[in-house]
Amino acid sequence: MANERTLFTFQGENGRDEFRREQIADKVISLLTSDIDISPMVIDGHWGTGKTEFCHKLMGKFEAEHEHYRLLYIDAFQADHADNPLLTILAEVLSLLPDGEQKQSLREKIIPVVRYGIKTTLKAGVSHLLRENTDDIAAGLEVYLQKAADKAIDASVMAMLKDHEEAQGNLKALQSVLAEVAEDNPIVIFIDELDRCRPDYSVQMLEVIKHTFHVNNVKFVLITNTAQLRAAINHSYGPLVDAQRYLDKFLKFRFYLPDFIPGIGRTKTLASIKYFNDLVGKSSALKNTELNHQNHTTYAFSATIISQNQLSLREVETFVRHLEIFQTLSEGISNGITLGYQLFNVFGVFIFCFSPEILAEIKGRSVNATLIANALGLKNMDAFQSKSSRPSSNEIIAALLAQSCTSNNENYAFSEEIKARWQENIAQHFFDFDDVGGKEFSFVEEVFDVLNLTRGRL
Repeated sequence: MANERTLFTFQGENGRDEFRREQIADKVISLLTSDIDISPMVIDGHWGTGKTEFCHKLMGKFEAEHEHYRLLYIDAFQADHADNPLLTILAEVLSLLPDGEQKQSLREKIIPVVRYGIKTTLKAGVSHLLRENTDDIAAGLEVYLQKAADKAIDASVMAMLKDHEEAQGNLKALQSVLAEVAEDNPIVIFIDELDRCRPDYSVQMLEVIKHTFHVNNVKFVLITNTAQLRAAINHSYGPLVDAQRYLDKFLKFRFYLPDFIPGIGRTKTLASIKYFNDLVGKSSALKNTELNHQNHTTYAFSATIISQNQLSLREVETFVRHLEIFQTLSEGISNGITLGYQLFNVFGVFIFCFSPEILAEIKGRSVNATLIANALGLKNMDAFQSKSSRPSSNEIIAALLAQSCTSNNENYAFSEEIKARWQENIAQHFFDFDDVGGKEFSFVEEVFDVLNLTRGRL
Protein backbone atom coordinates (compact mmCIF):
# COMPACT_ATOMS: atom_id res chain seq x y z
CA MET A 1 0.00 0.00 0.00
CA ALA A 2 1.06 3.56 -0.62
CA ASN A 3 1.72 4.69 2.95
CA GLU A 4 3.17 1.43 4.26
CA ARG A 5 6.87 2.12 4.15
CA THR A 6 9.91 0.80 5.95
CA LEU A 7 11.13 3.15 8.65
CA PHE A 8 14.79 4.03 8.16
CA THR A 9 16.74 6.84 9.77
CA PHE A 10 20.13 8.44 9.29
CA GLN A 11 20.77 8.64 13.05
CA GLY A 12 19.64 7.00 16.26
CA GLU A 13 19.86 3.51 17.68
CA ASN A 14 18.74 1.79 14.47
CA GLY A 15 19.93 4.47 12.06
CA ARG A 16 22.90 4.46 9.75
CA ASP A 17 24.43 6.81 7.21
CA GLU A 18 27.24 4.72 5.79
CA PHE A 19 27.13 6.60 2.48
CA ARG A 20 27.02 10.07 4.13
CA ARG A 21 23.80 11.04 2.42
CA GLU A 22 22.17 12.89 5.31
CA GLN A 23 23.72 16.13 4.08
CA ILE A 24 22.02 15.53 0.73
CA ALA A 25 18.71 14.97 2.52
CA ASP A 26 19.16 18.30 4.34
CA LYS A 27 19.53 20.10 1.02
CA VAL A 28 16.50 18.34 -0.49
CA ILE A 29 14.36 19.33 2.49
CA SER A 30 15.52 22.95 2.27
CA LEU A 31 14.44 23.06 -1.37
CA LEU A 32 11.09 21.40 -0.76
CA THR A 33 10.27 23.84 2.05
CA SER A 34 11.33 26.89 0.01
CA ASP A 35 9.12 28.91 -2.34
CA ILE A 36 11.15 27.83 -5.38
CA ASP A 37 9.08 26.16 -8.11
CA ILE A 38 10.86 22.85 -7.63
CA SER A 39 8.10 20.30 -8.28
CA PRO A 40 8.32 17.70 -9.68
CA MET A 41 11.80 17.04 -8.32
CA VAL A 42 13.59 13.87 -9.40
CA ILE A 43 16.02 11.84 -7.31
CA ASP A 44 17.79 10.05 -10.13
CA GLY A 45 19.93 6.93 -10.04
CA HIS A 46 20.45 3.54 -11.61
CA TRP A 47 18.68 0.49 -10.26
CA GLY A 48 20.20 -0.77 -7.04
CA THR A 49 21.88 2.48 -5.96
CA GLY A 50 19.91 2.84 -2.71
CA LYS A 51 17.31 5.35 -3.89
CA THR A 52 14.40 3.78 -2.02
CA GLU A 53 16.22 3.57 1.30
CA PHE A 54 17.39 7.16 0.87
CA CYS A 55 13.79 8.20 0.21
CA HIS A 56 12.56 6.58 3.43
CA LYS A 57 15.34 8.17 5.48
CA LEU A 58 14.68 11.52 3.85
CA MET A 59 10.97 11.31 4.69
CA GLY A 60 11.70 10.34 8.28
CA LYS A 61 13.99 13.33 8.70
CA PHE A 62 11.51 15.61 6.95
CA GLU A 63 8.64 14.52 9.23
CA ALA A 64 10.75 15.01 12.34
CA GLU A 65 11.82 18.53 11.39
CA HIS A 66 8.63 19.87 9.77
CA GLU A 67 5.62 18.46 11.58
CA HIS A 68 3.10 20.69 9.78
CA TYR A 69 3.98 19.11 6.40
CA ARG A 70 2.05 16.04 5.30
CA LEU A 71 4.05 13.45 3.42
CA LEU A 72 2.81 10.64 1.21
CA TYR A 73 4.77 7.68 -0.12
CA ILE A 74 3.48 5.86 -3.21
CA ASP A 75 5.09 2.72 -4.60
CA ALA A 76 4.10 3.20 -8.25
CA PHE A 77 5.16 -0.33 -9.17
CA GLN A 78 2.69 -1.81 -6.69
CA ALA A 79 -0.03 0.60 -7.81
CA ASP A 80 0.22 0.28 -11.61
CA HIS A 81 -2.16 -2.71 -11.63
CA ALA A 82 -4.93 -0.21 -10.83
CA ASP A 83 -4.27 1.37 -14.23
CA ASN A 84 -5.26 4.88 -13.09
CA PRO A 85 -2.51 7.02 -11.58
CA LEU A 86 -4.92 9.90 -10.97
CA LEU A 87 -7.08 7.80 -8.67
CA THR A 88 -3.99 6.34 -6.99
CA ILE A 89 -2.75 9.79 -6.00
CA LEU A 90 -6.13 11.23 -5.09
CA ALA A 91 -7.01 8.24 -2.91
CA GLU A 92 -3.82 8.78 -0.95
CA VAL A 93 -4.49 12.49 -0.56
CA LEU A 94 -7.94 11.59 0.79
CA SER A 95 -6.29 9.27 3.31
CA LEU A 96 -4.52 12.28 4.83
CA LEU A 97 -7.79 13.91 5.83
CA PRO A 98 -9.95 13.04 8.80
CA ASP A 99 -13.59 12.30 8.13
CA GLY A 100 -15.47 15.55 7.82
CA GLU A 101 -16.62 18.32 5.55
CA GLN A 102 -13.25 18.93 3.88
CA LYS A 103 -12.75 15.27 3.03
CA GLN A 104 -16.29 14.96 1.68
CA SER A 105 -15.85 18.10 -0.41
CA LEU A 106 -12.66 16.72 -1.97
CA ARG A 107 -14.31 13.37 -2.64
CA GLU A 108 -17.22 15.10 -4.39
CA LYS A 109 -14.83 17.03 -6.63
CA ILE A 110 -12.89 13.90 -7.56
CA ILE A 111 -15.86 11.97 -8.93
CA PRO A 112 -16.85 14.31 -11.80
CA VAL A 113 -13.24 14.84 -12.86
CA VAL A 114 -12.75 11.11 -13.23
CA ARG A 115 -16.12 10.74 -14.98
CA TYR A 116 -15.70 13.50 -17.54
CA GLY A 117 -12.10 14.40 -18.00
CA ILE A 118 -9.81 11.52 -17.10
CA LYS A 119 -9.49 8.26 -19.01
CA THR A 120 -7.02 5.56 -18.14
CA THR A 121 -5.18 5.97 -21.44
CA LEU A 122 -4.35 9.65 -20.92
CA LYS A 123 -2.49 9.53 -24.22
CA ALA A 124 -1.57 13.16 -24.18
CA GLY A 125 -2.25 14.28 -20.65
CA VAL A 126 -5.40 15.68 -19.07
CA SER A 127 -5.51 18.93 -21.02
CA HIS A 128 -4.81 17.11 -24.27
CA LEU A 129 -7.46 14.53 -23.45
CA LEU A 130 -10.02 17.24 -22.87
CA ARG A 131 -9.29 18.44 -26.39
CA GLU A 132 -9.68 14.96 -27.86
CA ASN A 133 -13.41 15.25 -28.42
CA THR A 134 -12.99 18.70 -29.91
CA ASP A 135 -10.36 17.40 -32.30
CA ASP A 136 -12.71 14.62 -33.38
CA ILE A 137 -15.39 17.22 -33.98
CA ALA A 138 -13.10 19.24 -36.21
CA ALA A 139 -12.20 16.16 -38.23
CA GLY A 140 -15.82 15.33 -38.89
CA LEU A 141 -17.21 18.82 -39.09
CA GLU A 142 -17.05 19.02 -42.89
CA VAL A 143 -19.22 15.91 -43.18
CA TYR A 144 -21.73 17.36 -40.76
CA LEU A 145 -21.91 20.61 -42.73
CA GLN A 146 -22.35 18.83 -46.04
CA LYS A 147 -25.16 16.64 -44.71
CA ALA A 148 -26.90 19.39 -42.81
CA ALA A 149 -26.18 22.70 -44.47
CA ASP A 150 -29.07 24.33 -42.65
CA LYS A 151 -27.54 23.48 -39.23
CA ALA A 152 -24.35 24.96 -37.83
CA ILE A 153 -23.78 22.17 -35.42
CA ASP A 154 -25.53 19.01 -34.37
CA ALA A 155 -27.05 18.51 -30.93
CA SER A 156 -24.63 15.68 -30.18
CA VAL A 157 -21.72 17.98 -30.92
CA MET A 158 -23.18 20.50 -28.52
CA ALA A 159 -23.37 17.78 -25.88
CA MET A 160 -19.72 16.91 -26.34
CA LEU A 161 -18.73 20.53 -26.08
CA LYS A 162 -20.75 20.80 -22.90
CA ASP A 163 -19.00 17.75 -21.46
CA HIS A 164 -15.69 19.33 -22.40
CA GLU A 165 -16.57 22.55 -20.60
CA GLU A 166 -17.82 20.67 -17.56
CA ALA A 167 -14.64 18.59 -17.38
CA GLN A 168 -12.49 21.71 -17.46
CA GLY A 169 -14.63 23.32 -14.79
CA ASN A 170 -14.57 20.23 -12.60
CA LEU A 171 -10.78 20.00 -12.93
CA LYS A 172 -10.42 23.61 -11.75
CA ALA A 173 -12.81 22.92 -8.86
CA LEU A 174 -10.73 19.91 -7.83
CA GLN A 175 -7.52 21.96 -7.95
CA SER A 176 -9.17 24.65 -5.86
CA VAL A 177 -10.13 22.16 -3.14
CA LEU A 178 -6.66 20.61 -3.20
CA ALA A 179 -5.16 24.07 -2.70
CA GLU A 180 -7.44 24.59 0.31
CA VAL A 181 -6.45 21.23 1.79
CA ALA A 182 -2.75 22.07 1.44
CA GLU A 183 -2.95 25.73 2.45
CA ASP A 184 -1.94 25.28 6.08
CA ASN A 185 -0.37 21.86 5.80
CA PRO A 186 1.66 21.55 2.57
CA ILE A 187 1.67 18.13 0.96
CA VAL A 188 4.77 16.45 -0.46
CA ILE A 189 4.11 13.26 -2.42
CA PHE A 190 7.04 10.87 -2.97
CA ILE A 191 6.50 8.50 -5.90
CA ASP A 192 8.95 5.62 -5.98
CA GLU A 193 9.72 2.82 -8.47
CA LEU A 194 8.23 4.67 -11.45
CA ASP A 195 10.98 3.26 -13.65
CA ARG A 196 9.81 -0.29 -12.93
CA CYS A 197 6.21 0.31 -14.05
CA ARG A 198 4.66 -0.48 -17.40
CA PRO A 199 5.77 2.21 -19.89
CA ASP A 200 2.24 3.52 -20.47
CA TYR A 201 1.57 3.80 -16.73
CA SER A 202 4.86 5.69 -16.16
CA VAL A 203 3.96 8.21 -18.86
CA GLN A 204 0.40 8.55 -17.55
CA MET A 205 1.72 9.30 -14.07
CA LEU A 206 3.97 12.08 -15.37
CA GLU A 207 1.15 13.65 -17.33
CA VAL A 208 -1.35 13.44 -14.47
CA ILE A 209 1.11 15.19 -12.16
CA LYS A 210 1.67 17.99 -14.64
CA HIS A 211 -1.90 18.59 -15.76
CA THR A 212 -3.87 17.86 -12.61
CA PHE A 213 -1.63 18.68 -9.66
CA HIS A 214 -0.26 22.08 -10.56
CA VAL A 215 -1.51 23.29 -7.19
CA ASN A 216 -0.03 25.58 -4.55
CA ASN A 217 1.62 23.72 -1.65
CA VAL A 218 1.40 20.33 -3.36
CA LYS A 219 4.82 19.08 -4.43
CA PHE A 220 6.08 15.86 -5.96
CA VAL A 221 9.35 14.01 -5.63
CA LEU A 222 9.97 11.17 -8.10
CA ILE A 223 12.51 8.54 -7.11
CA THR A 224 13.40 6.96 -10.41
CA ASN A 225 15.91 6.28 -13.15
CA THR A 226 15.31 8.85 -15.87
CA ALA A 227 17.07 6.69 -18.45
CA GLN A 228 14.28 4.14 -17.98
CA LEU A 229 11.67 6.91 -18.14
CA ARG A 230 13.06 8.02 -21.50
CA ALA A 231 12.77 4.43 -22.72
CA ALA A 232 9.15 4.35 -21.48
CA ILE A 233 8.37 7.55 -23.39
CA ASN A 234 9.82 6.15 -26.61
CA HIS A 235 7.89 2.92 -26.06
CA SER A 236 4.64 4.89 -25.73
CA TYR A 237 5.16 7.52 -28.43
CA GLY A 238 7.71 5.97 -30.76
CA PRO A 239 11.50 6.18 -31.24
CA LEU A 240 11.31 9.46 -33.16
CA VAL A 241 10.09 11.36 -30.10
CA ASP A 242 12.84 13.31 -28.32
CA ALA A 243 12.33 11.66 -24.92
CA GLN A 244 14.63 14.01 -23.04
CA ARG A 245 12.89 17.10 -24.39
CA TYR A 246 9.55 15.50 -23.51
CA LEU A 247 10.75 14.89 -19.96
CA ASP A 248 12.01 18.45 -19.67
CA LYS A 249 8.41 19.64 -20.04
CA PHE A 250 7.45 17.79 -16.88
CA LEU A 251 10.45 17.87 -14.54
CA LYS A 252 11.58 21.03 -12.74
CA PHE A 253 14.75 19.83 -11.04
CA ARG A 254 16.76 16.63 -11.12
CA PHE A 255 19.83 15.53 -9.23
CA TYR A 256 21.72 12.28 -9.34
CA LEU A 257 22.17 10.33 -6.14
CA PRO A 258 25.98 10.10 -5.95
CA ASP A 259 27.70 6.75 -6.13
CA PHE A 260 30.63 7.98 -4.05
CA ILE A 261 31.20 8.98 -0.43
CA PRO A 262 32.82 12.39 0.13
CA GLY A 263 36.05 12.31 2.10
CA ILE A 264 38.59 14.81 3.38
CA GLY A 265 39.33 17.52 0.85
CA ARG A 266 38.48 16.30 -2.64
CA THR A 267 38.93 12.60 -1.89
CA LYS A 268 36.05 10.25 -2.68
CA THR A 269 35.25 6.62 -1.99
CA LEU A 270 32.87 4.62 -4.12
CA ALA A 271 29.72 3.85 -2.16
CA SER A 272 29.76 0.35 -3.64
CA ILE A 273 33.27 -0.29 -2.21
CA LYS A 274 32.23 1.01 1.20
CA TYR A 275 29.15 -1.21 1.09
CA PHE A 276 31.28 -4.21 0.11
CA ASN A 277 33.54 -3.57 3.11
CA ASP A 278 30.56 -3.32 5.47
CA LEU A 279 28.90 -6.49 4.18
CA VAL A 280 32.11 -8.54 4.29
CA GLY A 281 32.88 -7.30 7.81
CA LYS A 282 29.45 -8.44 9.02
CA SER A 283 29.55 -11.79 7.24
CA SER A 284 30.33 -14.80 9.40
CA ALA A 285 31.50 -16.63 6.27
CA LEU A 286 33.84 -13.89 5.00
CA LYS A 287 34.97 -11.75 7.93
CA ASN A 288 37.94 -14.06 8.64
CA THR A 289 39.09 -14.18 5.01
CA GLU A 290 41.50 -11.90 3.16
CA LEU A 291 38.48 -10.08 1.73
CA ASN A 292 38.17 -8.38 5.12
CA HIS A 293 41.74 -7.00 5.00
CA GLN A 294 41.94 -3.86 2.90
CA ASN A 295 45.71 -4.08 2.52
CA HIS A 296 45.53 -7.56 1.04
CA THR A 297 45.75 -8.39 -2.66
CA THR A 298 42.52 -10.43 -2.66
CA TYR A 299 40.60 -7.46 -1.29
CA ALA A 300 42.22 -5.06 -3.80
CA PHE A 301 41.42 -7.50 -6.61
CA SER A 302 37.74 -7.64 -5.59
CA ALA A 303 37.48 -3.87 -5.13
CA THR A 304 38.90 -3.31 -8.61
CA ILE A 305 36.31 -5.68 -10.11
CA ILE A 306 33.53 -3.74 -8.34
CA SER A 307 34.75 -0.34 -9.54
CA GLN A 308 35.79 -1.48 -13.02
CA ASN A 309 32.33 -2.97 -13.66
CA GLN A 310 30.43 -0.21 -11.80
CA LEU A 311 28.47 -2.61 -9.63
CA SER A 312 25.44 -1.04 -7.96
CA LEU A 313 24.75 -1.45 -4.25
CA ARG A 314 22.23 -4.16 -5.03
CA GLU A 315 24.76 -5.94 -7.25
CA VAL A 316 27.34 -5.72 -4.46
CA GLU A 317 24.84 -7.51 -2.21
CA THR A 318 24.53 -10.22 -4.87
CA PHE A 319 28.32 -10.47 -5.22
CA VAL A 320 28.91 -10.80 -1.47
CA ARG A 321 26.07 -13.31 -1.09
CA HIS A 322 27.61 -15.56 -3.75
CA LEU A 323 31.07 -15.16 -2.24
CA GLU A 324 29.55 -16.33 1.07
CA ILE A 325 27.94 -19.32 -0.65
CA PHE A 326 31.17 -20.21 -2.43
CA GLN A 327 33.24 -19.90 0.74
CA THR A 328 30.75 -21.97 2.73
CA LEU A 329 30.72 -24.75 0.13
CA SER A 330 34.42 -24.82 -0.75
CA GLU A 331 36.49 -22.64 1.61
CA GLY A 332 38.05 -21.37 -1.60
CA ILE A 333 38.81 -17.89 -0.23
CA SER A 334 40.30 -19.06 3.07
CA ASN A 335 43.64 -17.71 4.23
CA GLY A 336 45.37 -21.01 3.55
CA ILE A 337 44.47 -21.01 -0.16
CA THR A 338 47.24 -19.90 -2.53
CA LEU A 339 46.74 -16.29 -3.57
CA GLY A 340 46.37 -17.05 -7.26
CA TYR A 341 43.61 -19.57 -6.63
CA GLN A 342 41.79 -17.06 -4.44
CA LEU A 343 41.85 -14.52 -7.26
CA PHE A 344 40.62 -17.00 -9.85
CA ASN A 345 37.87 -18.01 -7.42
CA VAL A 346 36.72 -14.42 -6.82
CA PHE A 347 36.70 -13.78 -10.56
CA GLY A 348 34.73 -16.96 -11.15
CA VAL A 349 32.09 -15.84 -8.64
CA PHE A 350 31.85 -12.48 -10.40
CA ILE A 351 31.39 -14.15 -13.81
CA PHE A 352 28.75 -16.50 -12.40
CA CYS A 353 26.77 -13.53 -11.03
CA PHE A 354 27.06 -10.86 -13.70
CA SER A 355 28.55 -12.05 -16.98
CA PRO A 356 26.38 -14.74 -18.57
CA GLU A 357 28.05 -14.04 -21.92
CA ILE A 358 31.52 -14.86 -20.61
CA LEU A 359 30.16 -17.80 -18.62
CA ALA A 360 28.61 -19.26 -21.77
CA GLU A 361 31.83 -18.76 -23.73
CA ILE A 362 33.90 -20.46 -21.02
CA LYS A 363 31.55 -23.44 -21.00
CA GLY A 364 31.64 -23.50 -24.79
CA ARG A 365 35.46 -23.34 -24.88
CA SER A 366 35.35 -20.26 -27.12
CA VAL A 367 36.33 -17.19 -25.13
CA ASN A 368 36.96 -13.65 -26.37
CA ALA A 369 40.07 -12.26 -24.66
CA THR A 370 38.77 -8.69 -24.90
CA LEU A 371 35.78 -9.51 -22.70
CA ILE A 372 38.07 -10.93 -20.03
CA ALA A 373 40.45 -7.99 -20.21
CA ASN A 374 37.63 -5.45 -19.95
CA ALA A 375 36.09 -7.16 -16.94
CA LEU A 376 39.40 -7.06 -15.09
CA GLY A 377 40.57 -3.64 -16.25
CA LEU A 378 43.47 -4.71 -18.46
CA LYS A 379 43.76 -2.06 -21.19
CA ASN A 380 47.08 -3.14 -22.71
CA MET A 381 50.33 -4.93 -21.90
CA ASP A 382 52.34 -1.78 -21.21
CA ALA A 383 52.89 -2.62 -17.54
CA PHE A 384 54.33 -5.99 -18.55
CA GLN A 385 56.53 -4.44 -21.24
CA SER A 386 57.99 -1.77 -18.97
CA LYS A 387 60.82 -2.58 -16.60
CA SER A 388 59.88 0.32 -14.33
CA SER A 389 56.20 -0.48 -13.77
CA ARG A 390 54.53 -3.43 -12.14
CA PRO A 391 51.18 -4.84 -13.31
CA SER A 392 48.40 -5.16 -10.75
CA SER A 393 47.05 -8.52 -9.66
CA ASN A 394 43.97 -7.85 -11.81
CA GLU A 395 46.15 -7.27 -14.86
CA ILE A 396 48.18 -10.42 -14.23
CA ILE A 397 45.08 -12.60 -13.85
CA ALA A 398 43.56 -10.95 -16.93
CA ALA A 399 46.71 -11.61 -18.98
CA LEU A 400 46.92 -15.23 -17.86
CA LEU A 401 43.29 -15.83 -18.77
CA ALA A 402 43.47 -13.84 -22.01
CA GLN A 403 46.31 -15.96 -23.32
CA SER A 404 44.11 -19.05 -22.99
CA CYS A 405 41.27 -17.46 -24.94
CA THR A 406 40.44 -18.62 -28.45
CA SER A 407 39.95 -15.15 -29.98
CA ASN A 408 41.86 -11.85 -29.68
CA ASN A 409 44.42 -13.59 -27.46
CA GLU A 410 47.28 -12.31 -29.62
CA ASN A 411 46.82 -8.86 -28.08
CA TYR A 412 47.77 -10.20 -24.66
CA ALA A 413 50.55 -12.67 -25.45
CA PHE A 414 53.68 -12.83 -23.30
CA SER A 415 56.86 -12.50 -25.30
CA GLU A 416 59.78 -14.65 -24.14
CA GLU A 417 61.36 -11.53 -22.65
CA ILE A 418 58.23 -10.68 -20.66
CA LYS A 419 57.80 -14.26 -19.59
CA ALA A 420 61.35 -14.42 -18.26
CA ARG A 421 61.02 -11.07 -16.48
CA TRP A 422 57.74 -11.96 -14.74
CA GLN A 423 58.35 -15.64 -14.15
CA GLU A 424 59.64 -15.13 -10.63
CA ASN A 425 56.98 -12.54 -9.77
CA ILE A 426 54.11 -14.69 -10.96
CA ALA A 427 55.54 -17.81 -9.40
CA GLN A 428 55.93 -16.00 -6.08
CA HIS A 429 52.49 -14.45 -5.99
CA PHE A 430 50.40 -16.66 -8.24
CA PHE A 431 51.66 -19.69 -10.14
CA ASP A 432 54.56 -20.87 -12.14
CA PHE A 433 53.77 -20.49 -15.84
CA ASP A 434 54.24 -24.19 -16.38
CA ASP A 435 51.77 -25.01 -13.61
CA VAL A 436 49.03 -22.68 -14.72
CA GLY A 437 49.46 -22.50 -18.48
CA GLY A 438 46.36 -23.74 -20.28
CA LYS A 439 44.50 -24.52 -17.05
CA GLU A 440 43.26 -21.03 -16.18
CA PHE A 441 39.69 -21.56 -17.22
CA SER A 442 39.56 -24.93 -15.48
CA PHE A 443 40.00 -23.07 -12.19
CA VAL A 444 37.17 -20.71 -13.08
CA GLU A 445 34.91 -23.58 -14.16
CA GLU A 446 35.43 -25.23 -10.79
CA VAL A 447 33.83 -22.14 -9.23
CA PHE A 448 30.80 -22.55 -11.50
CA ASP A 449 30.51 -26.19 -10.41
CA VAL A 450 30.60 -25.23 -6.73
CA LEU A 451 27.90 -22.59 -7.20
CA ASN A 452 25.83 -25.07 -9.18
CA LEU A 453 26.18 -27.42 -6.16
CA THR A 454 27.97 -30.14 -8.12
CA ARG A 455 31.35 -29.68 -6.37
CA GLY A 456 32.63 -28.63 -2.97
CA ARG A 457 33.01 -30.17 0.42
CA LEU A 458 30.15 -32.03 2.08
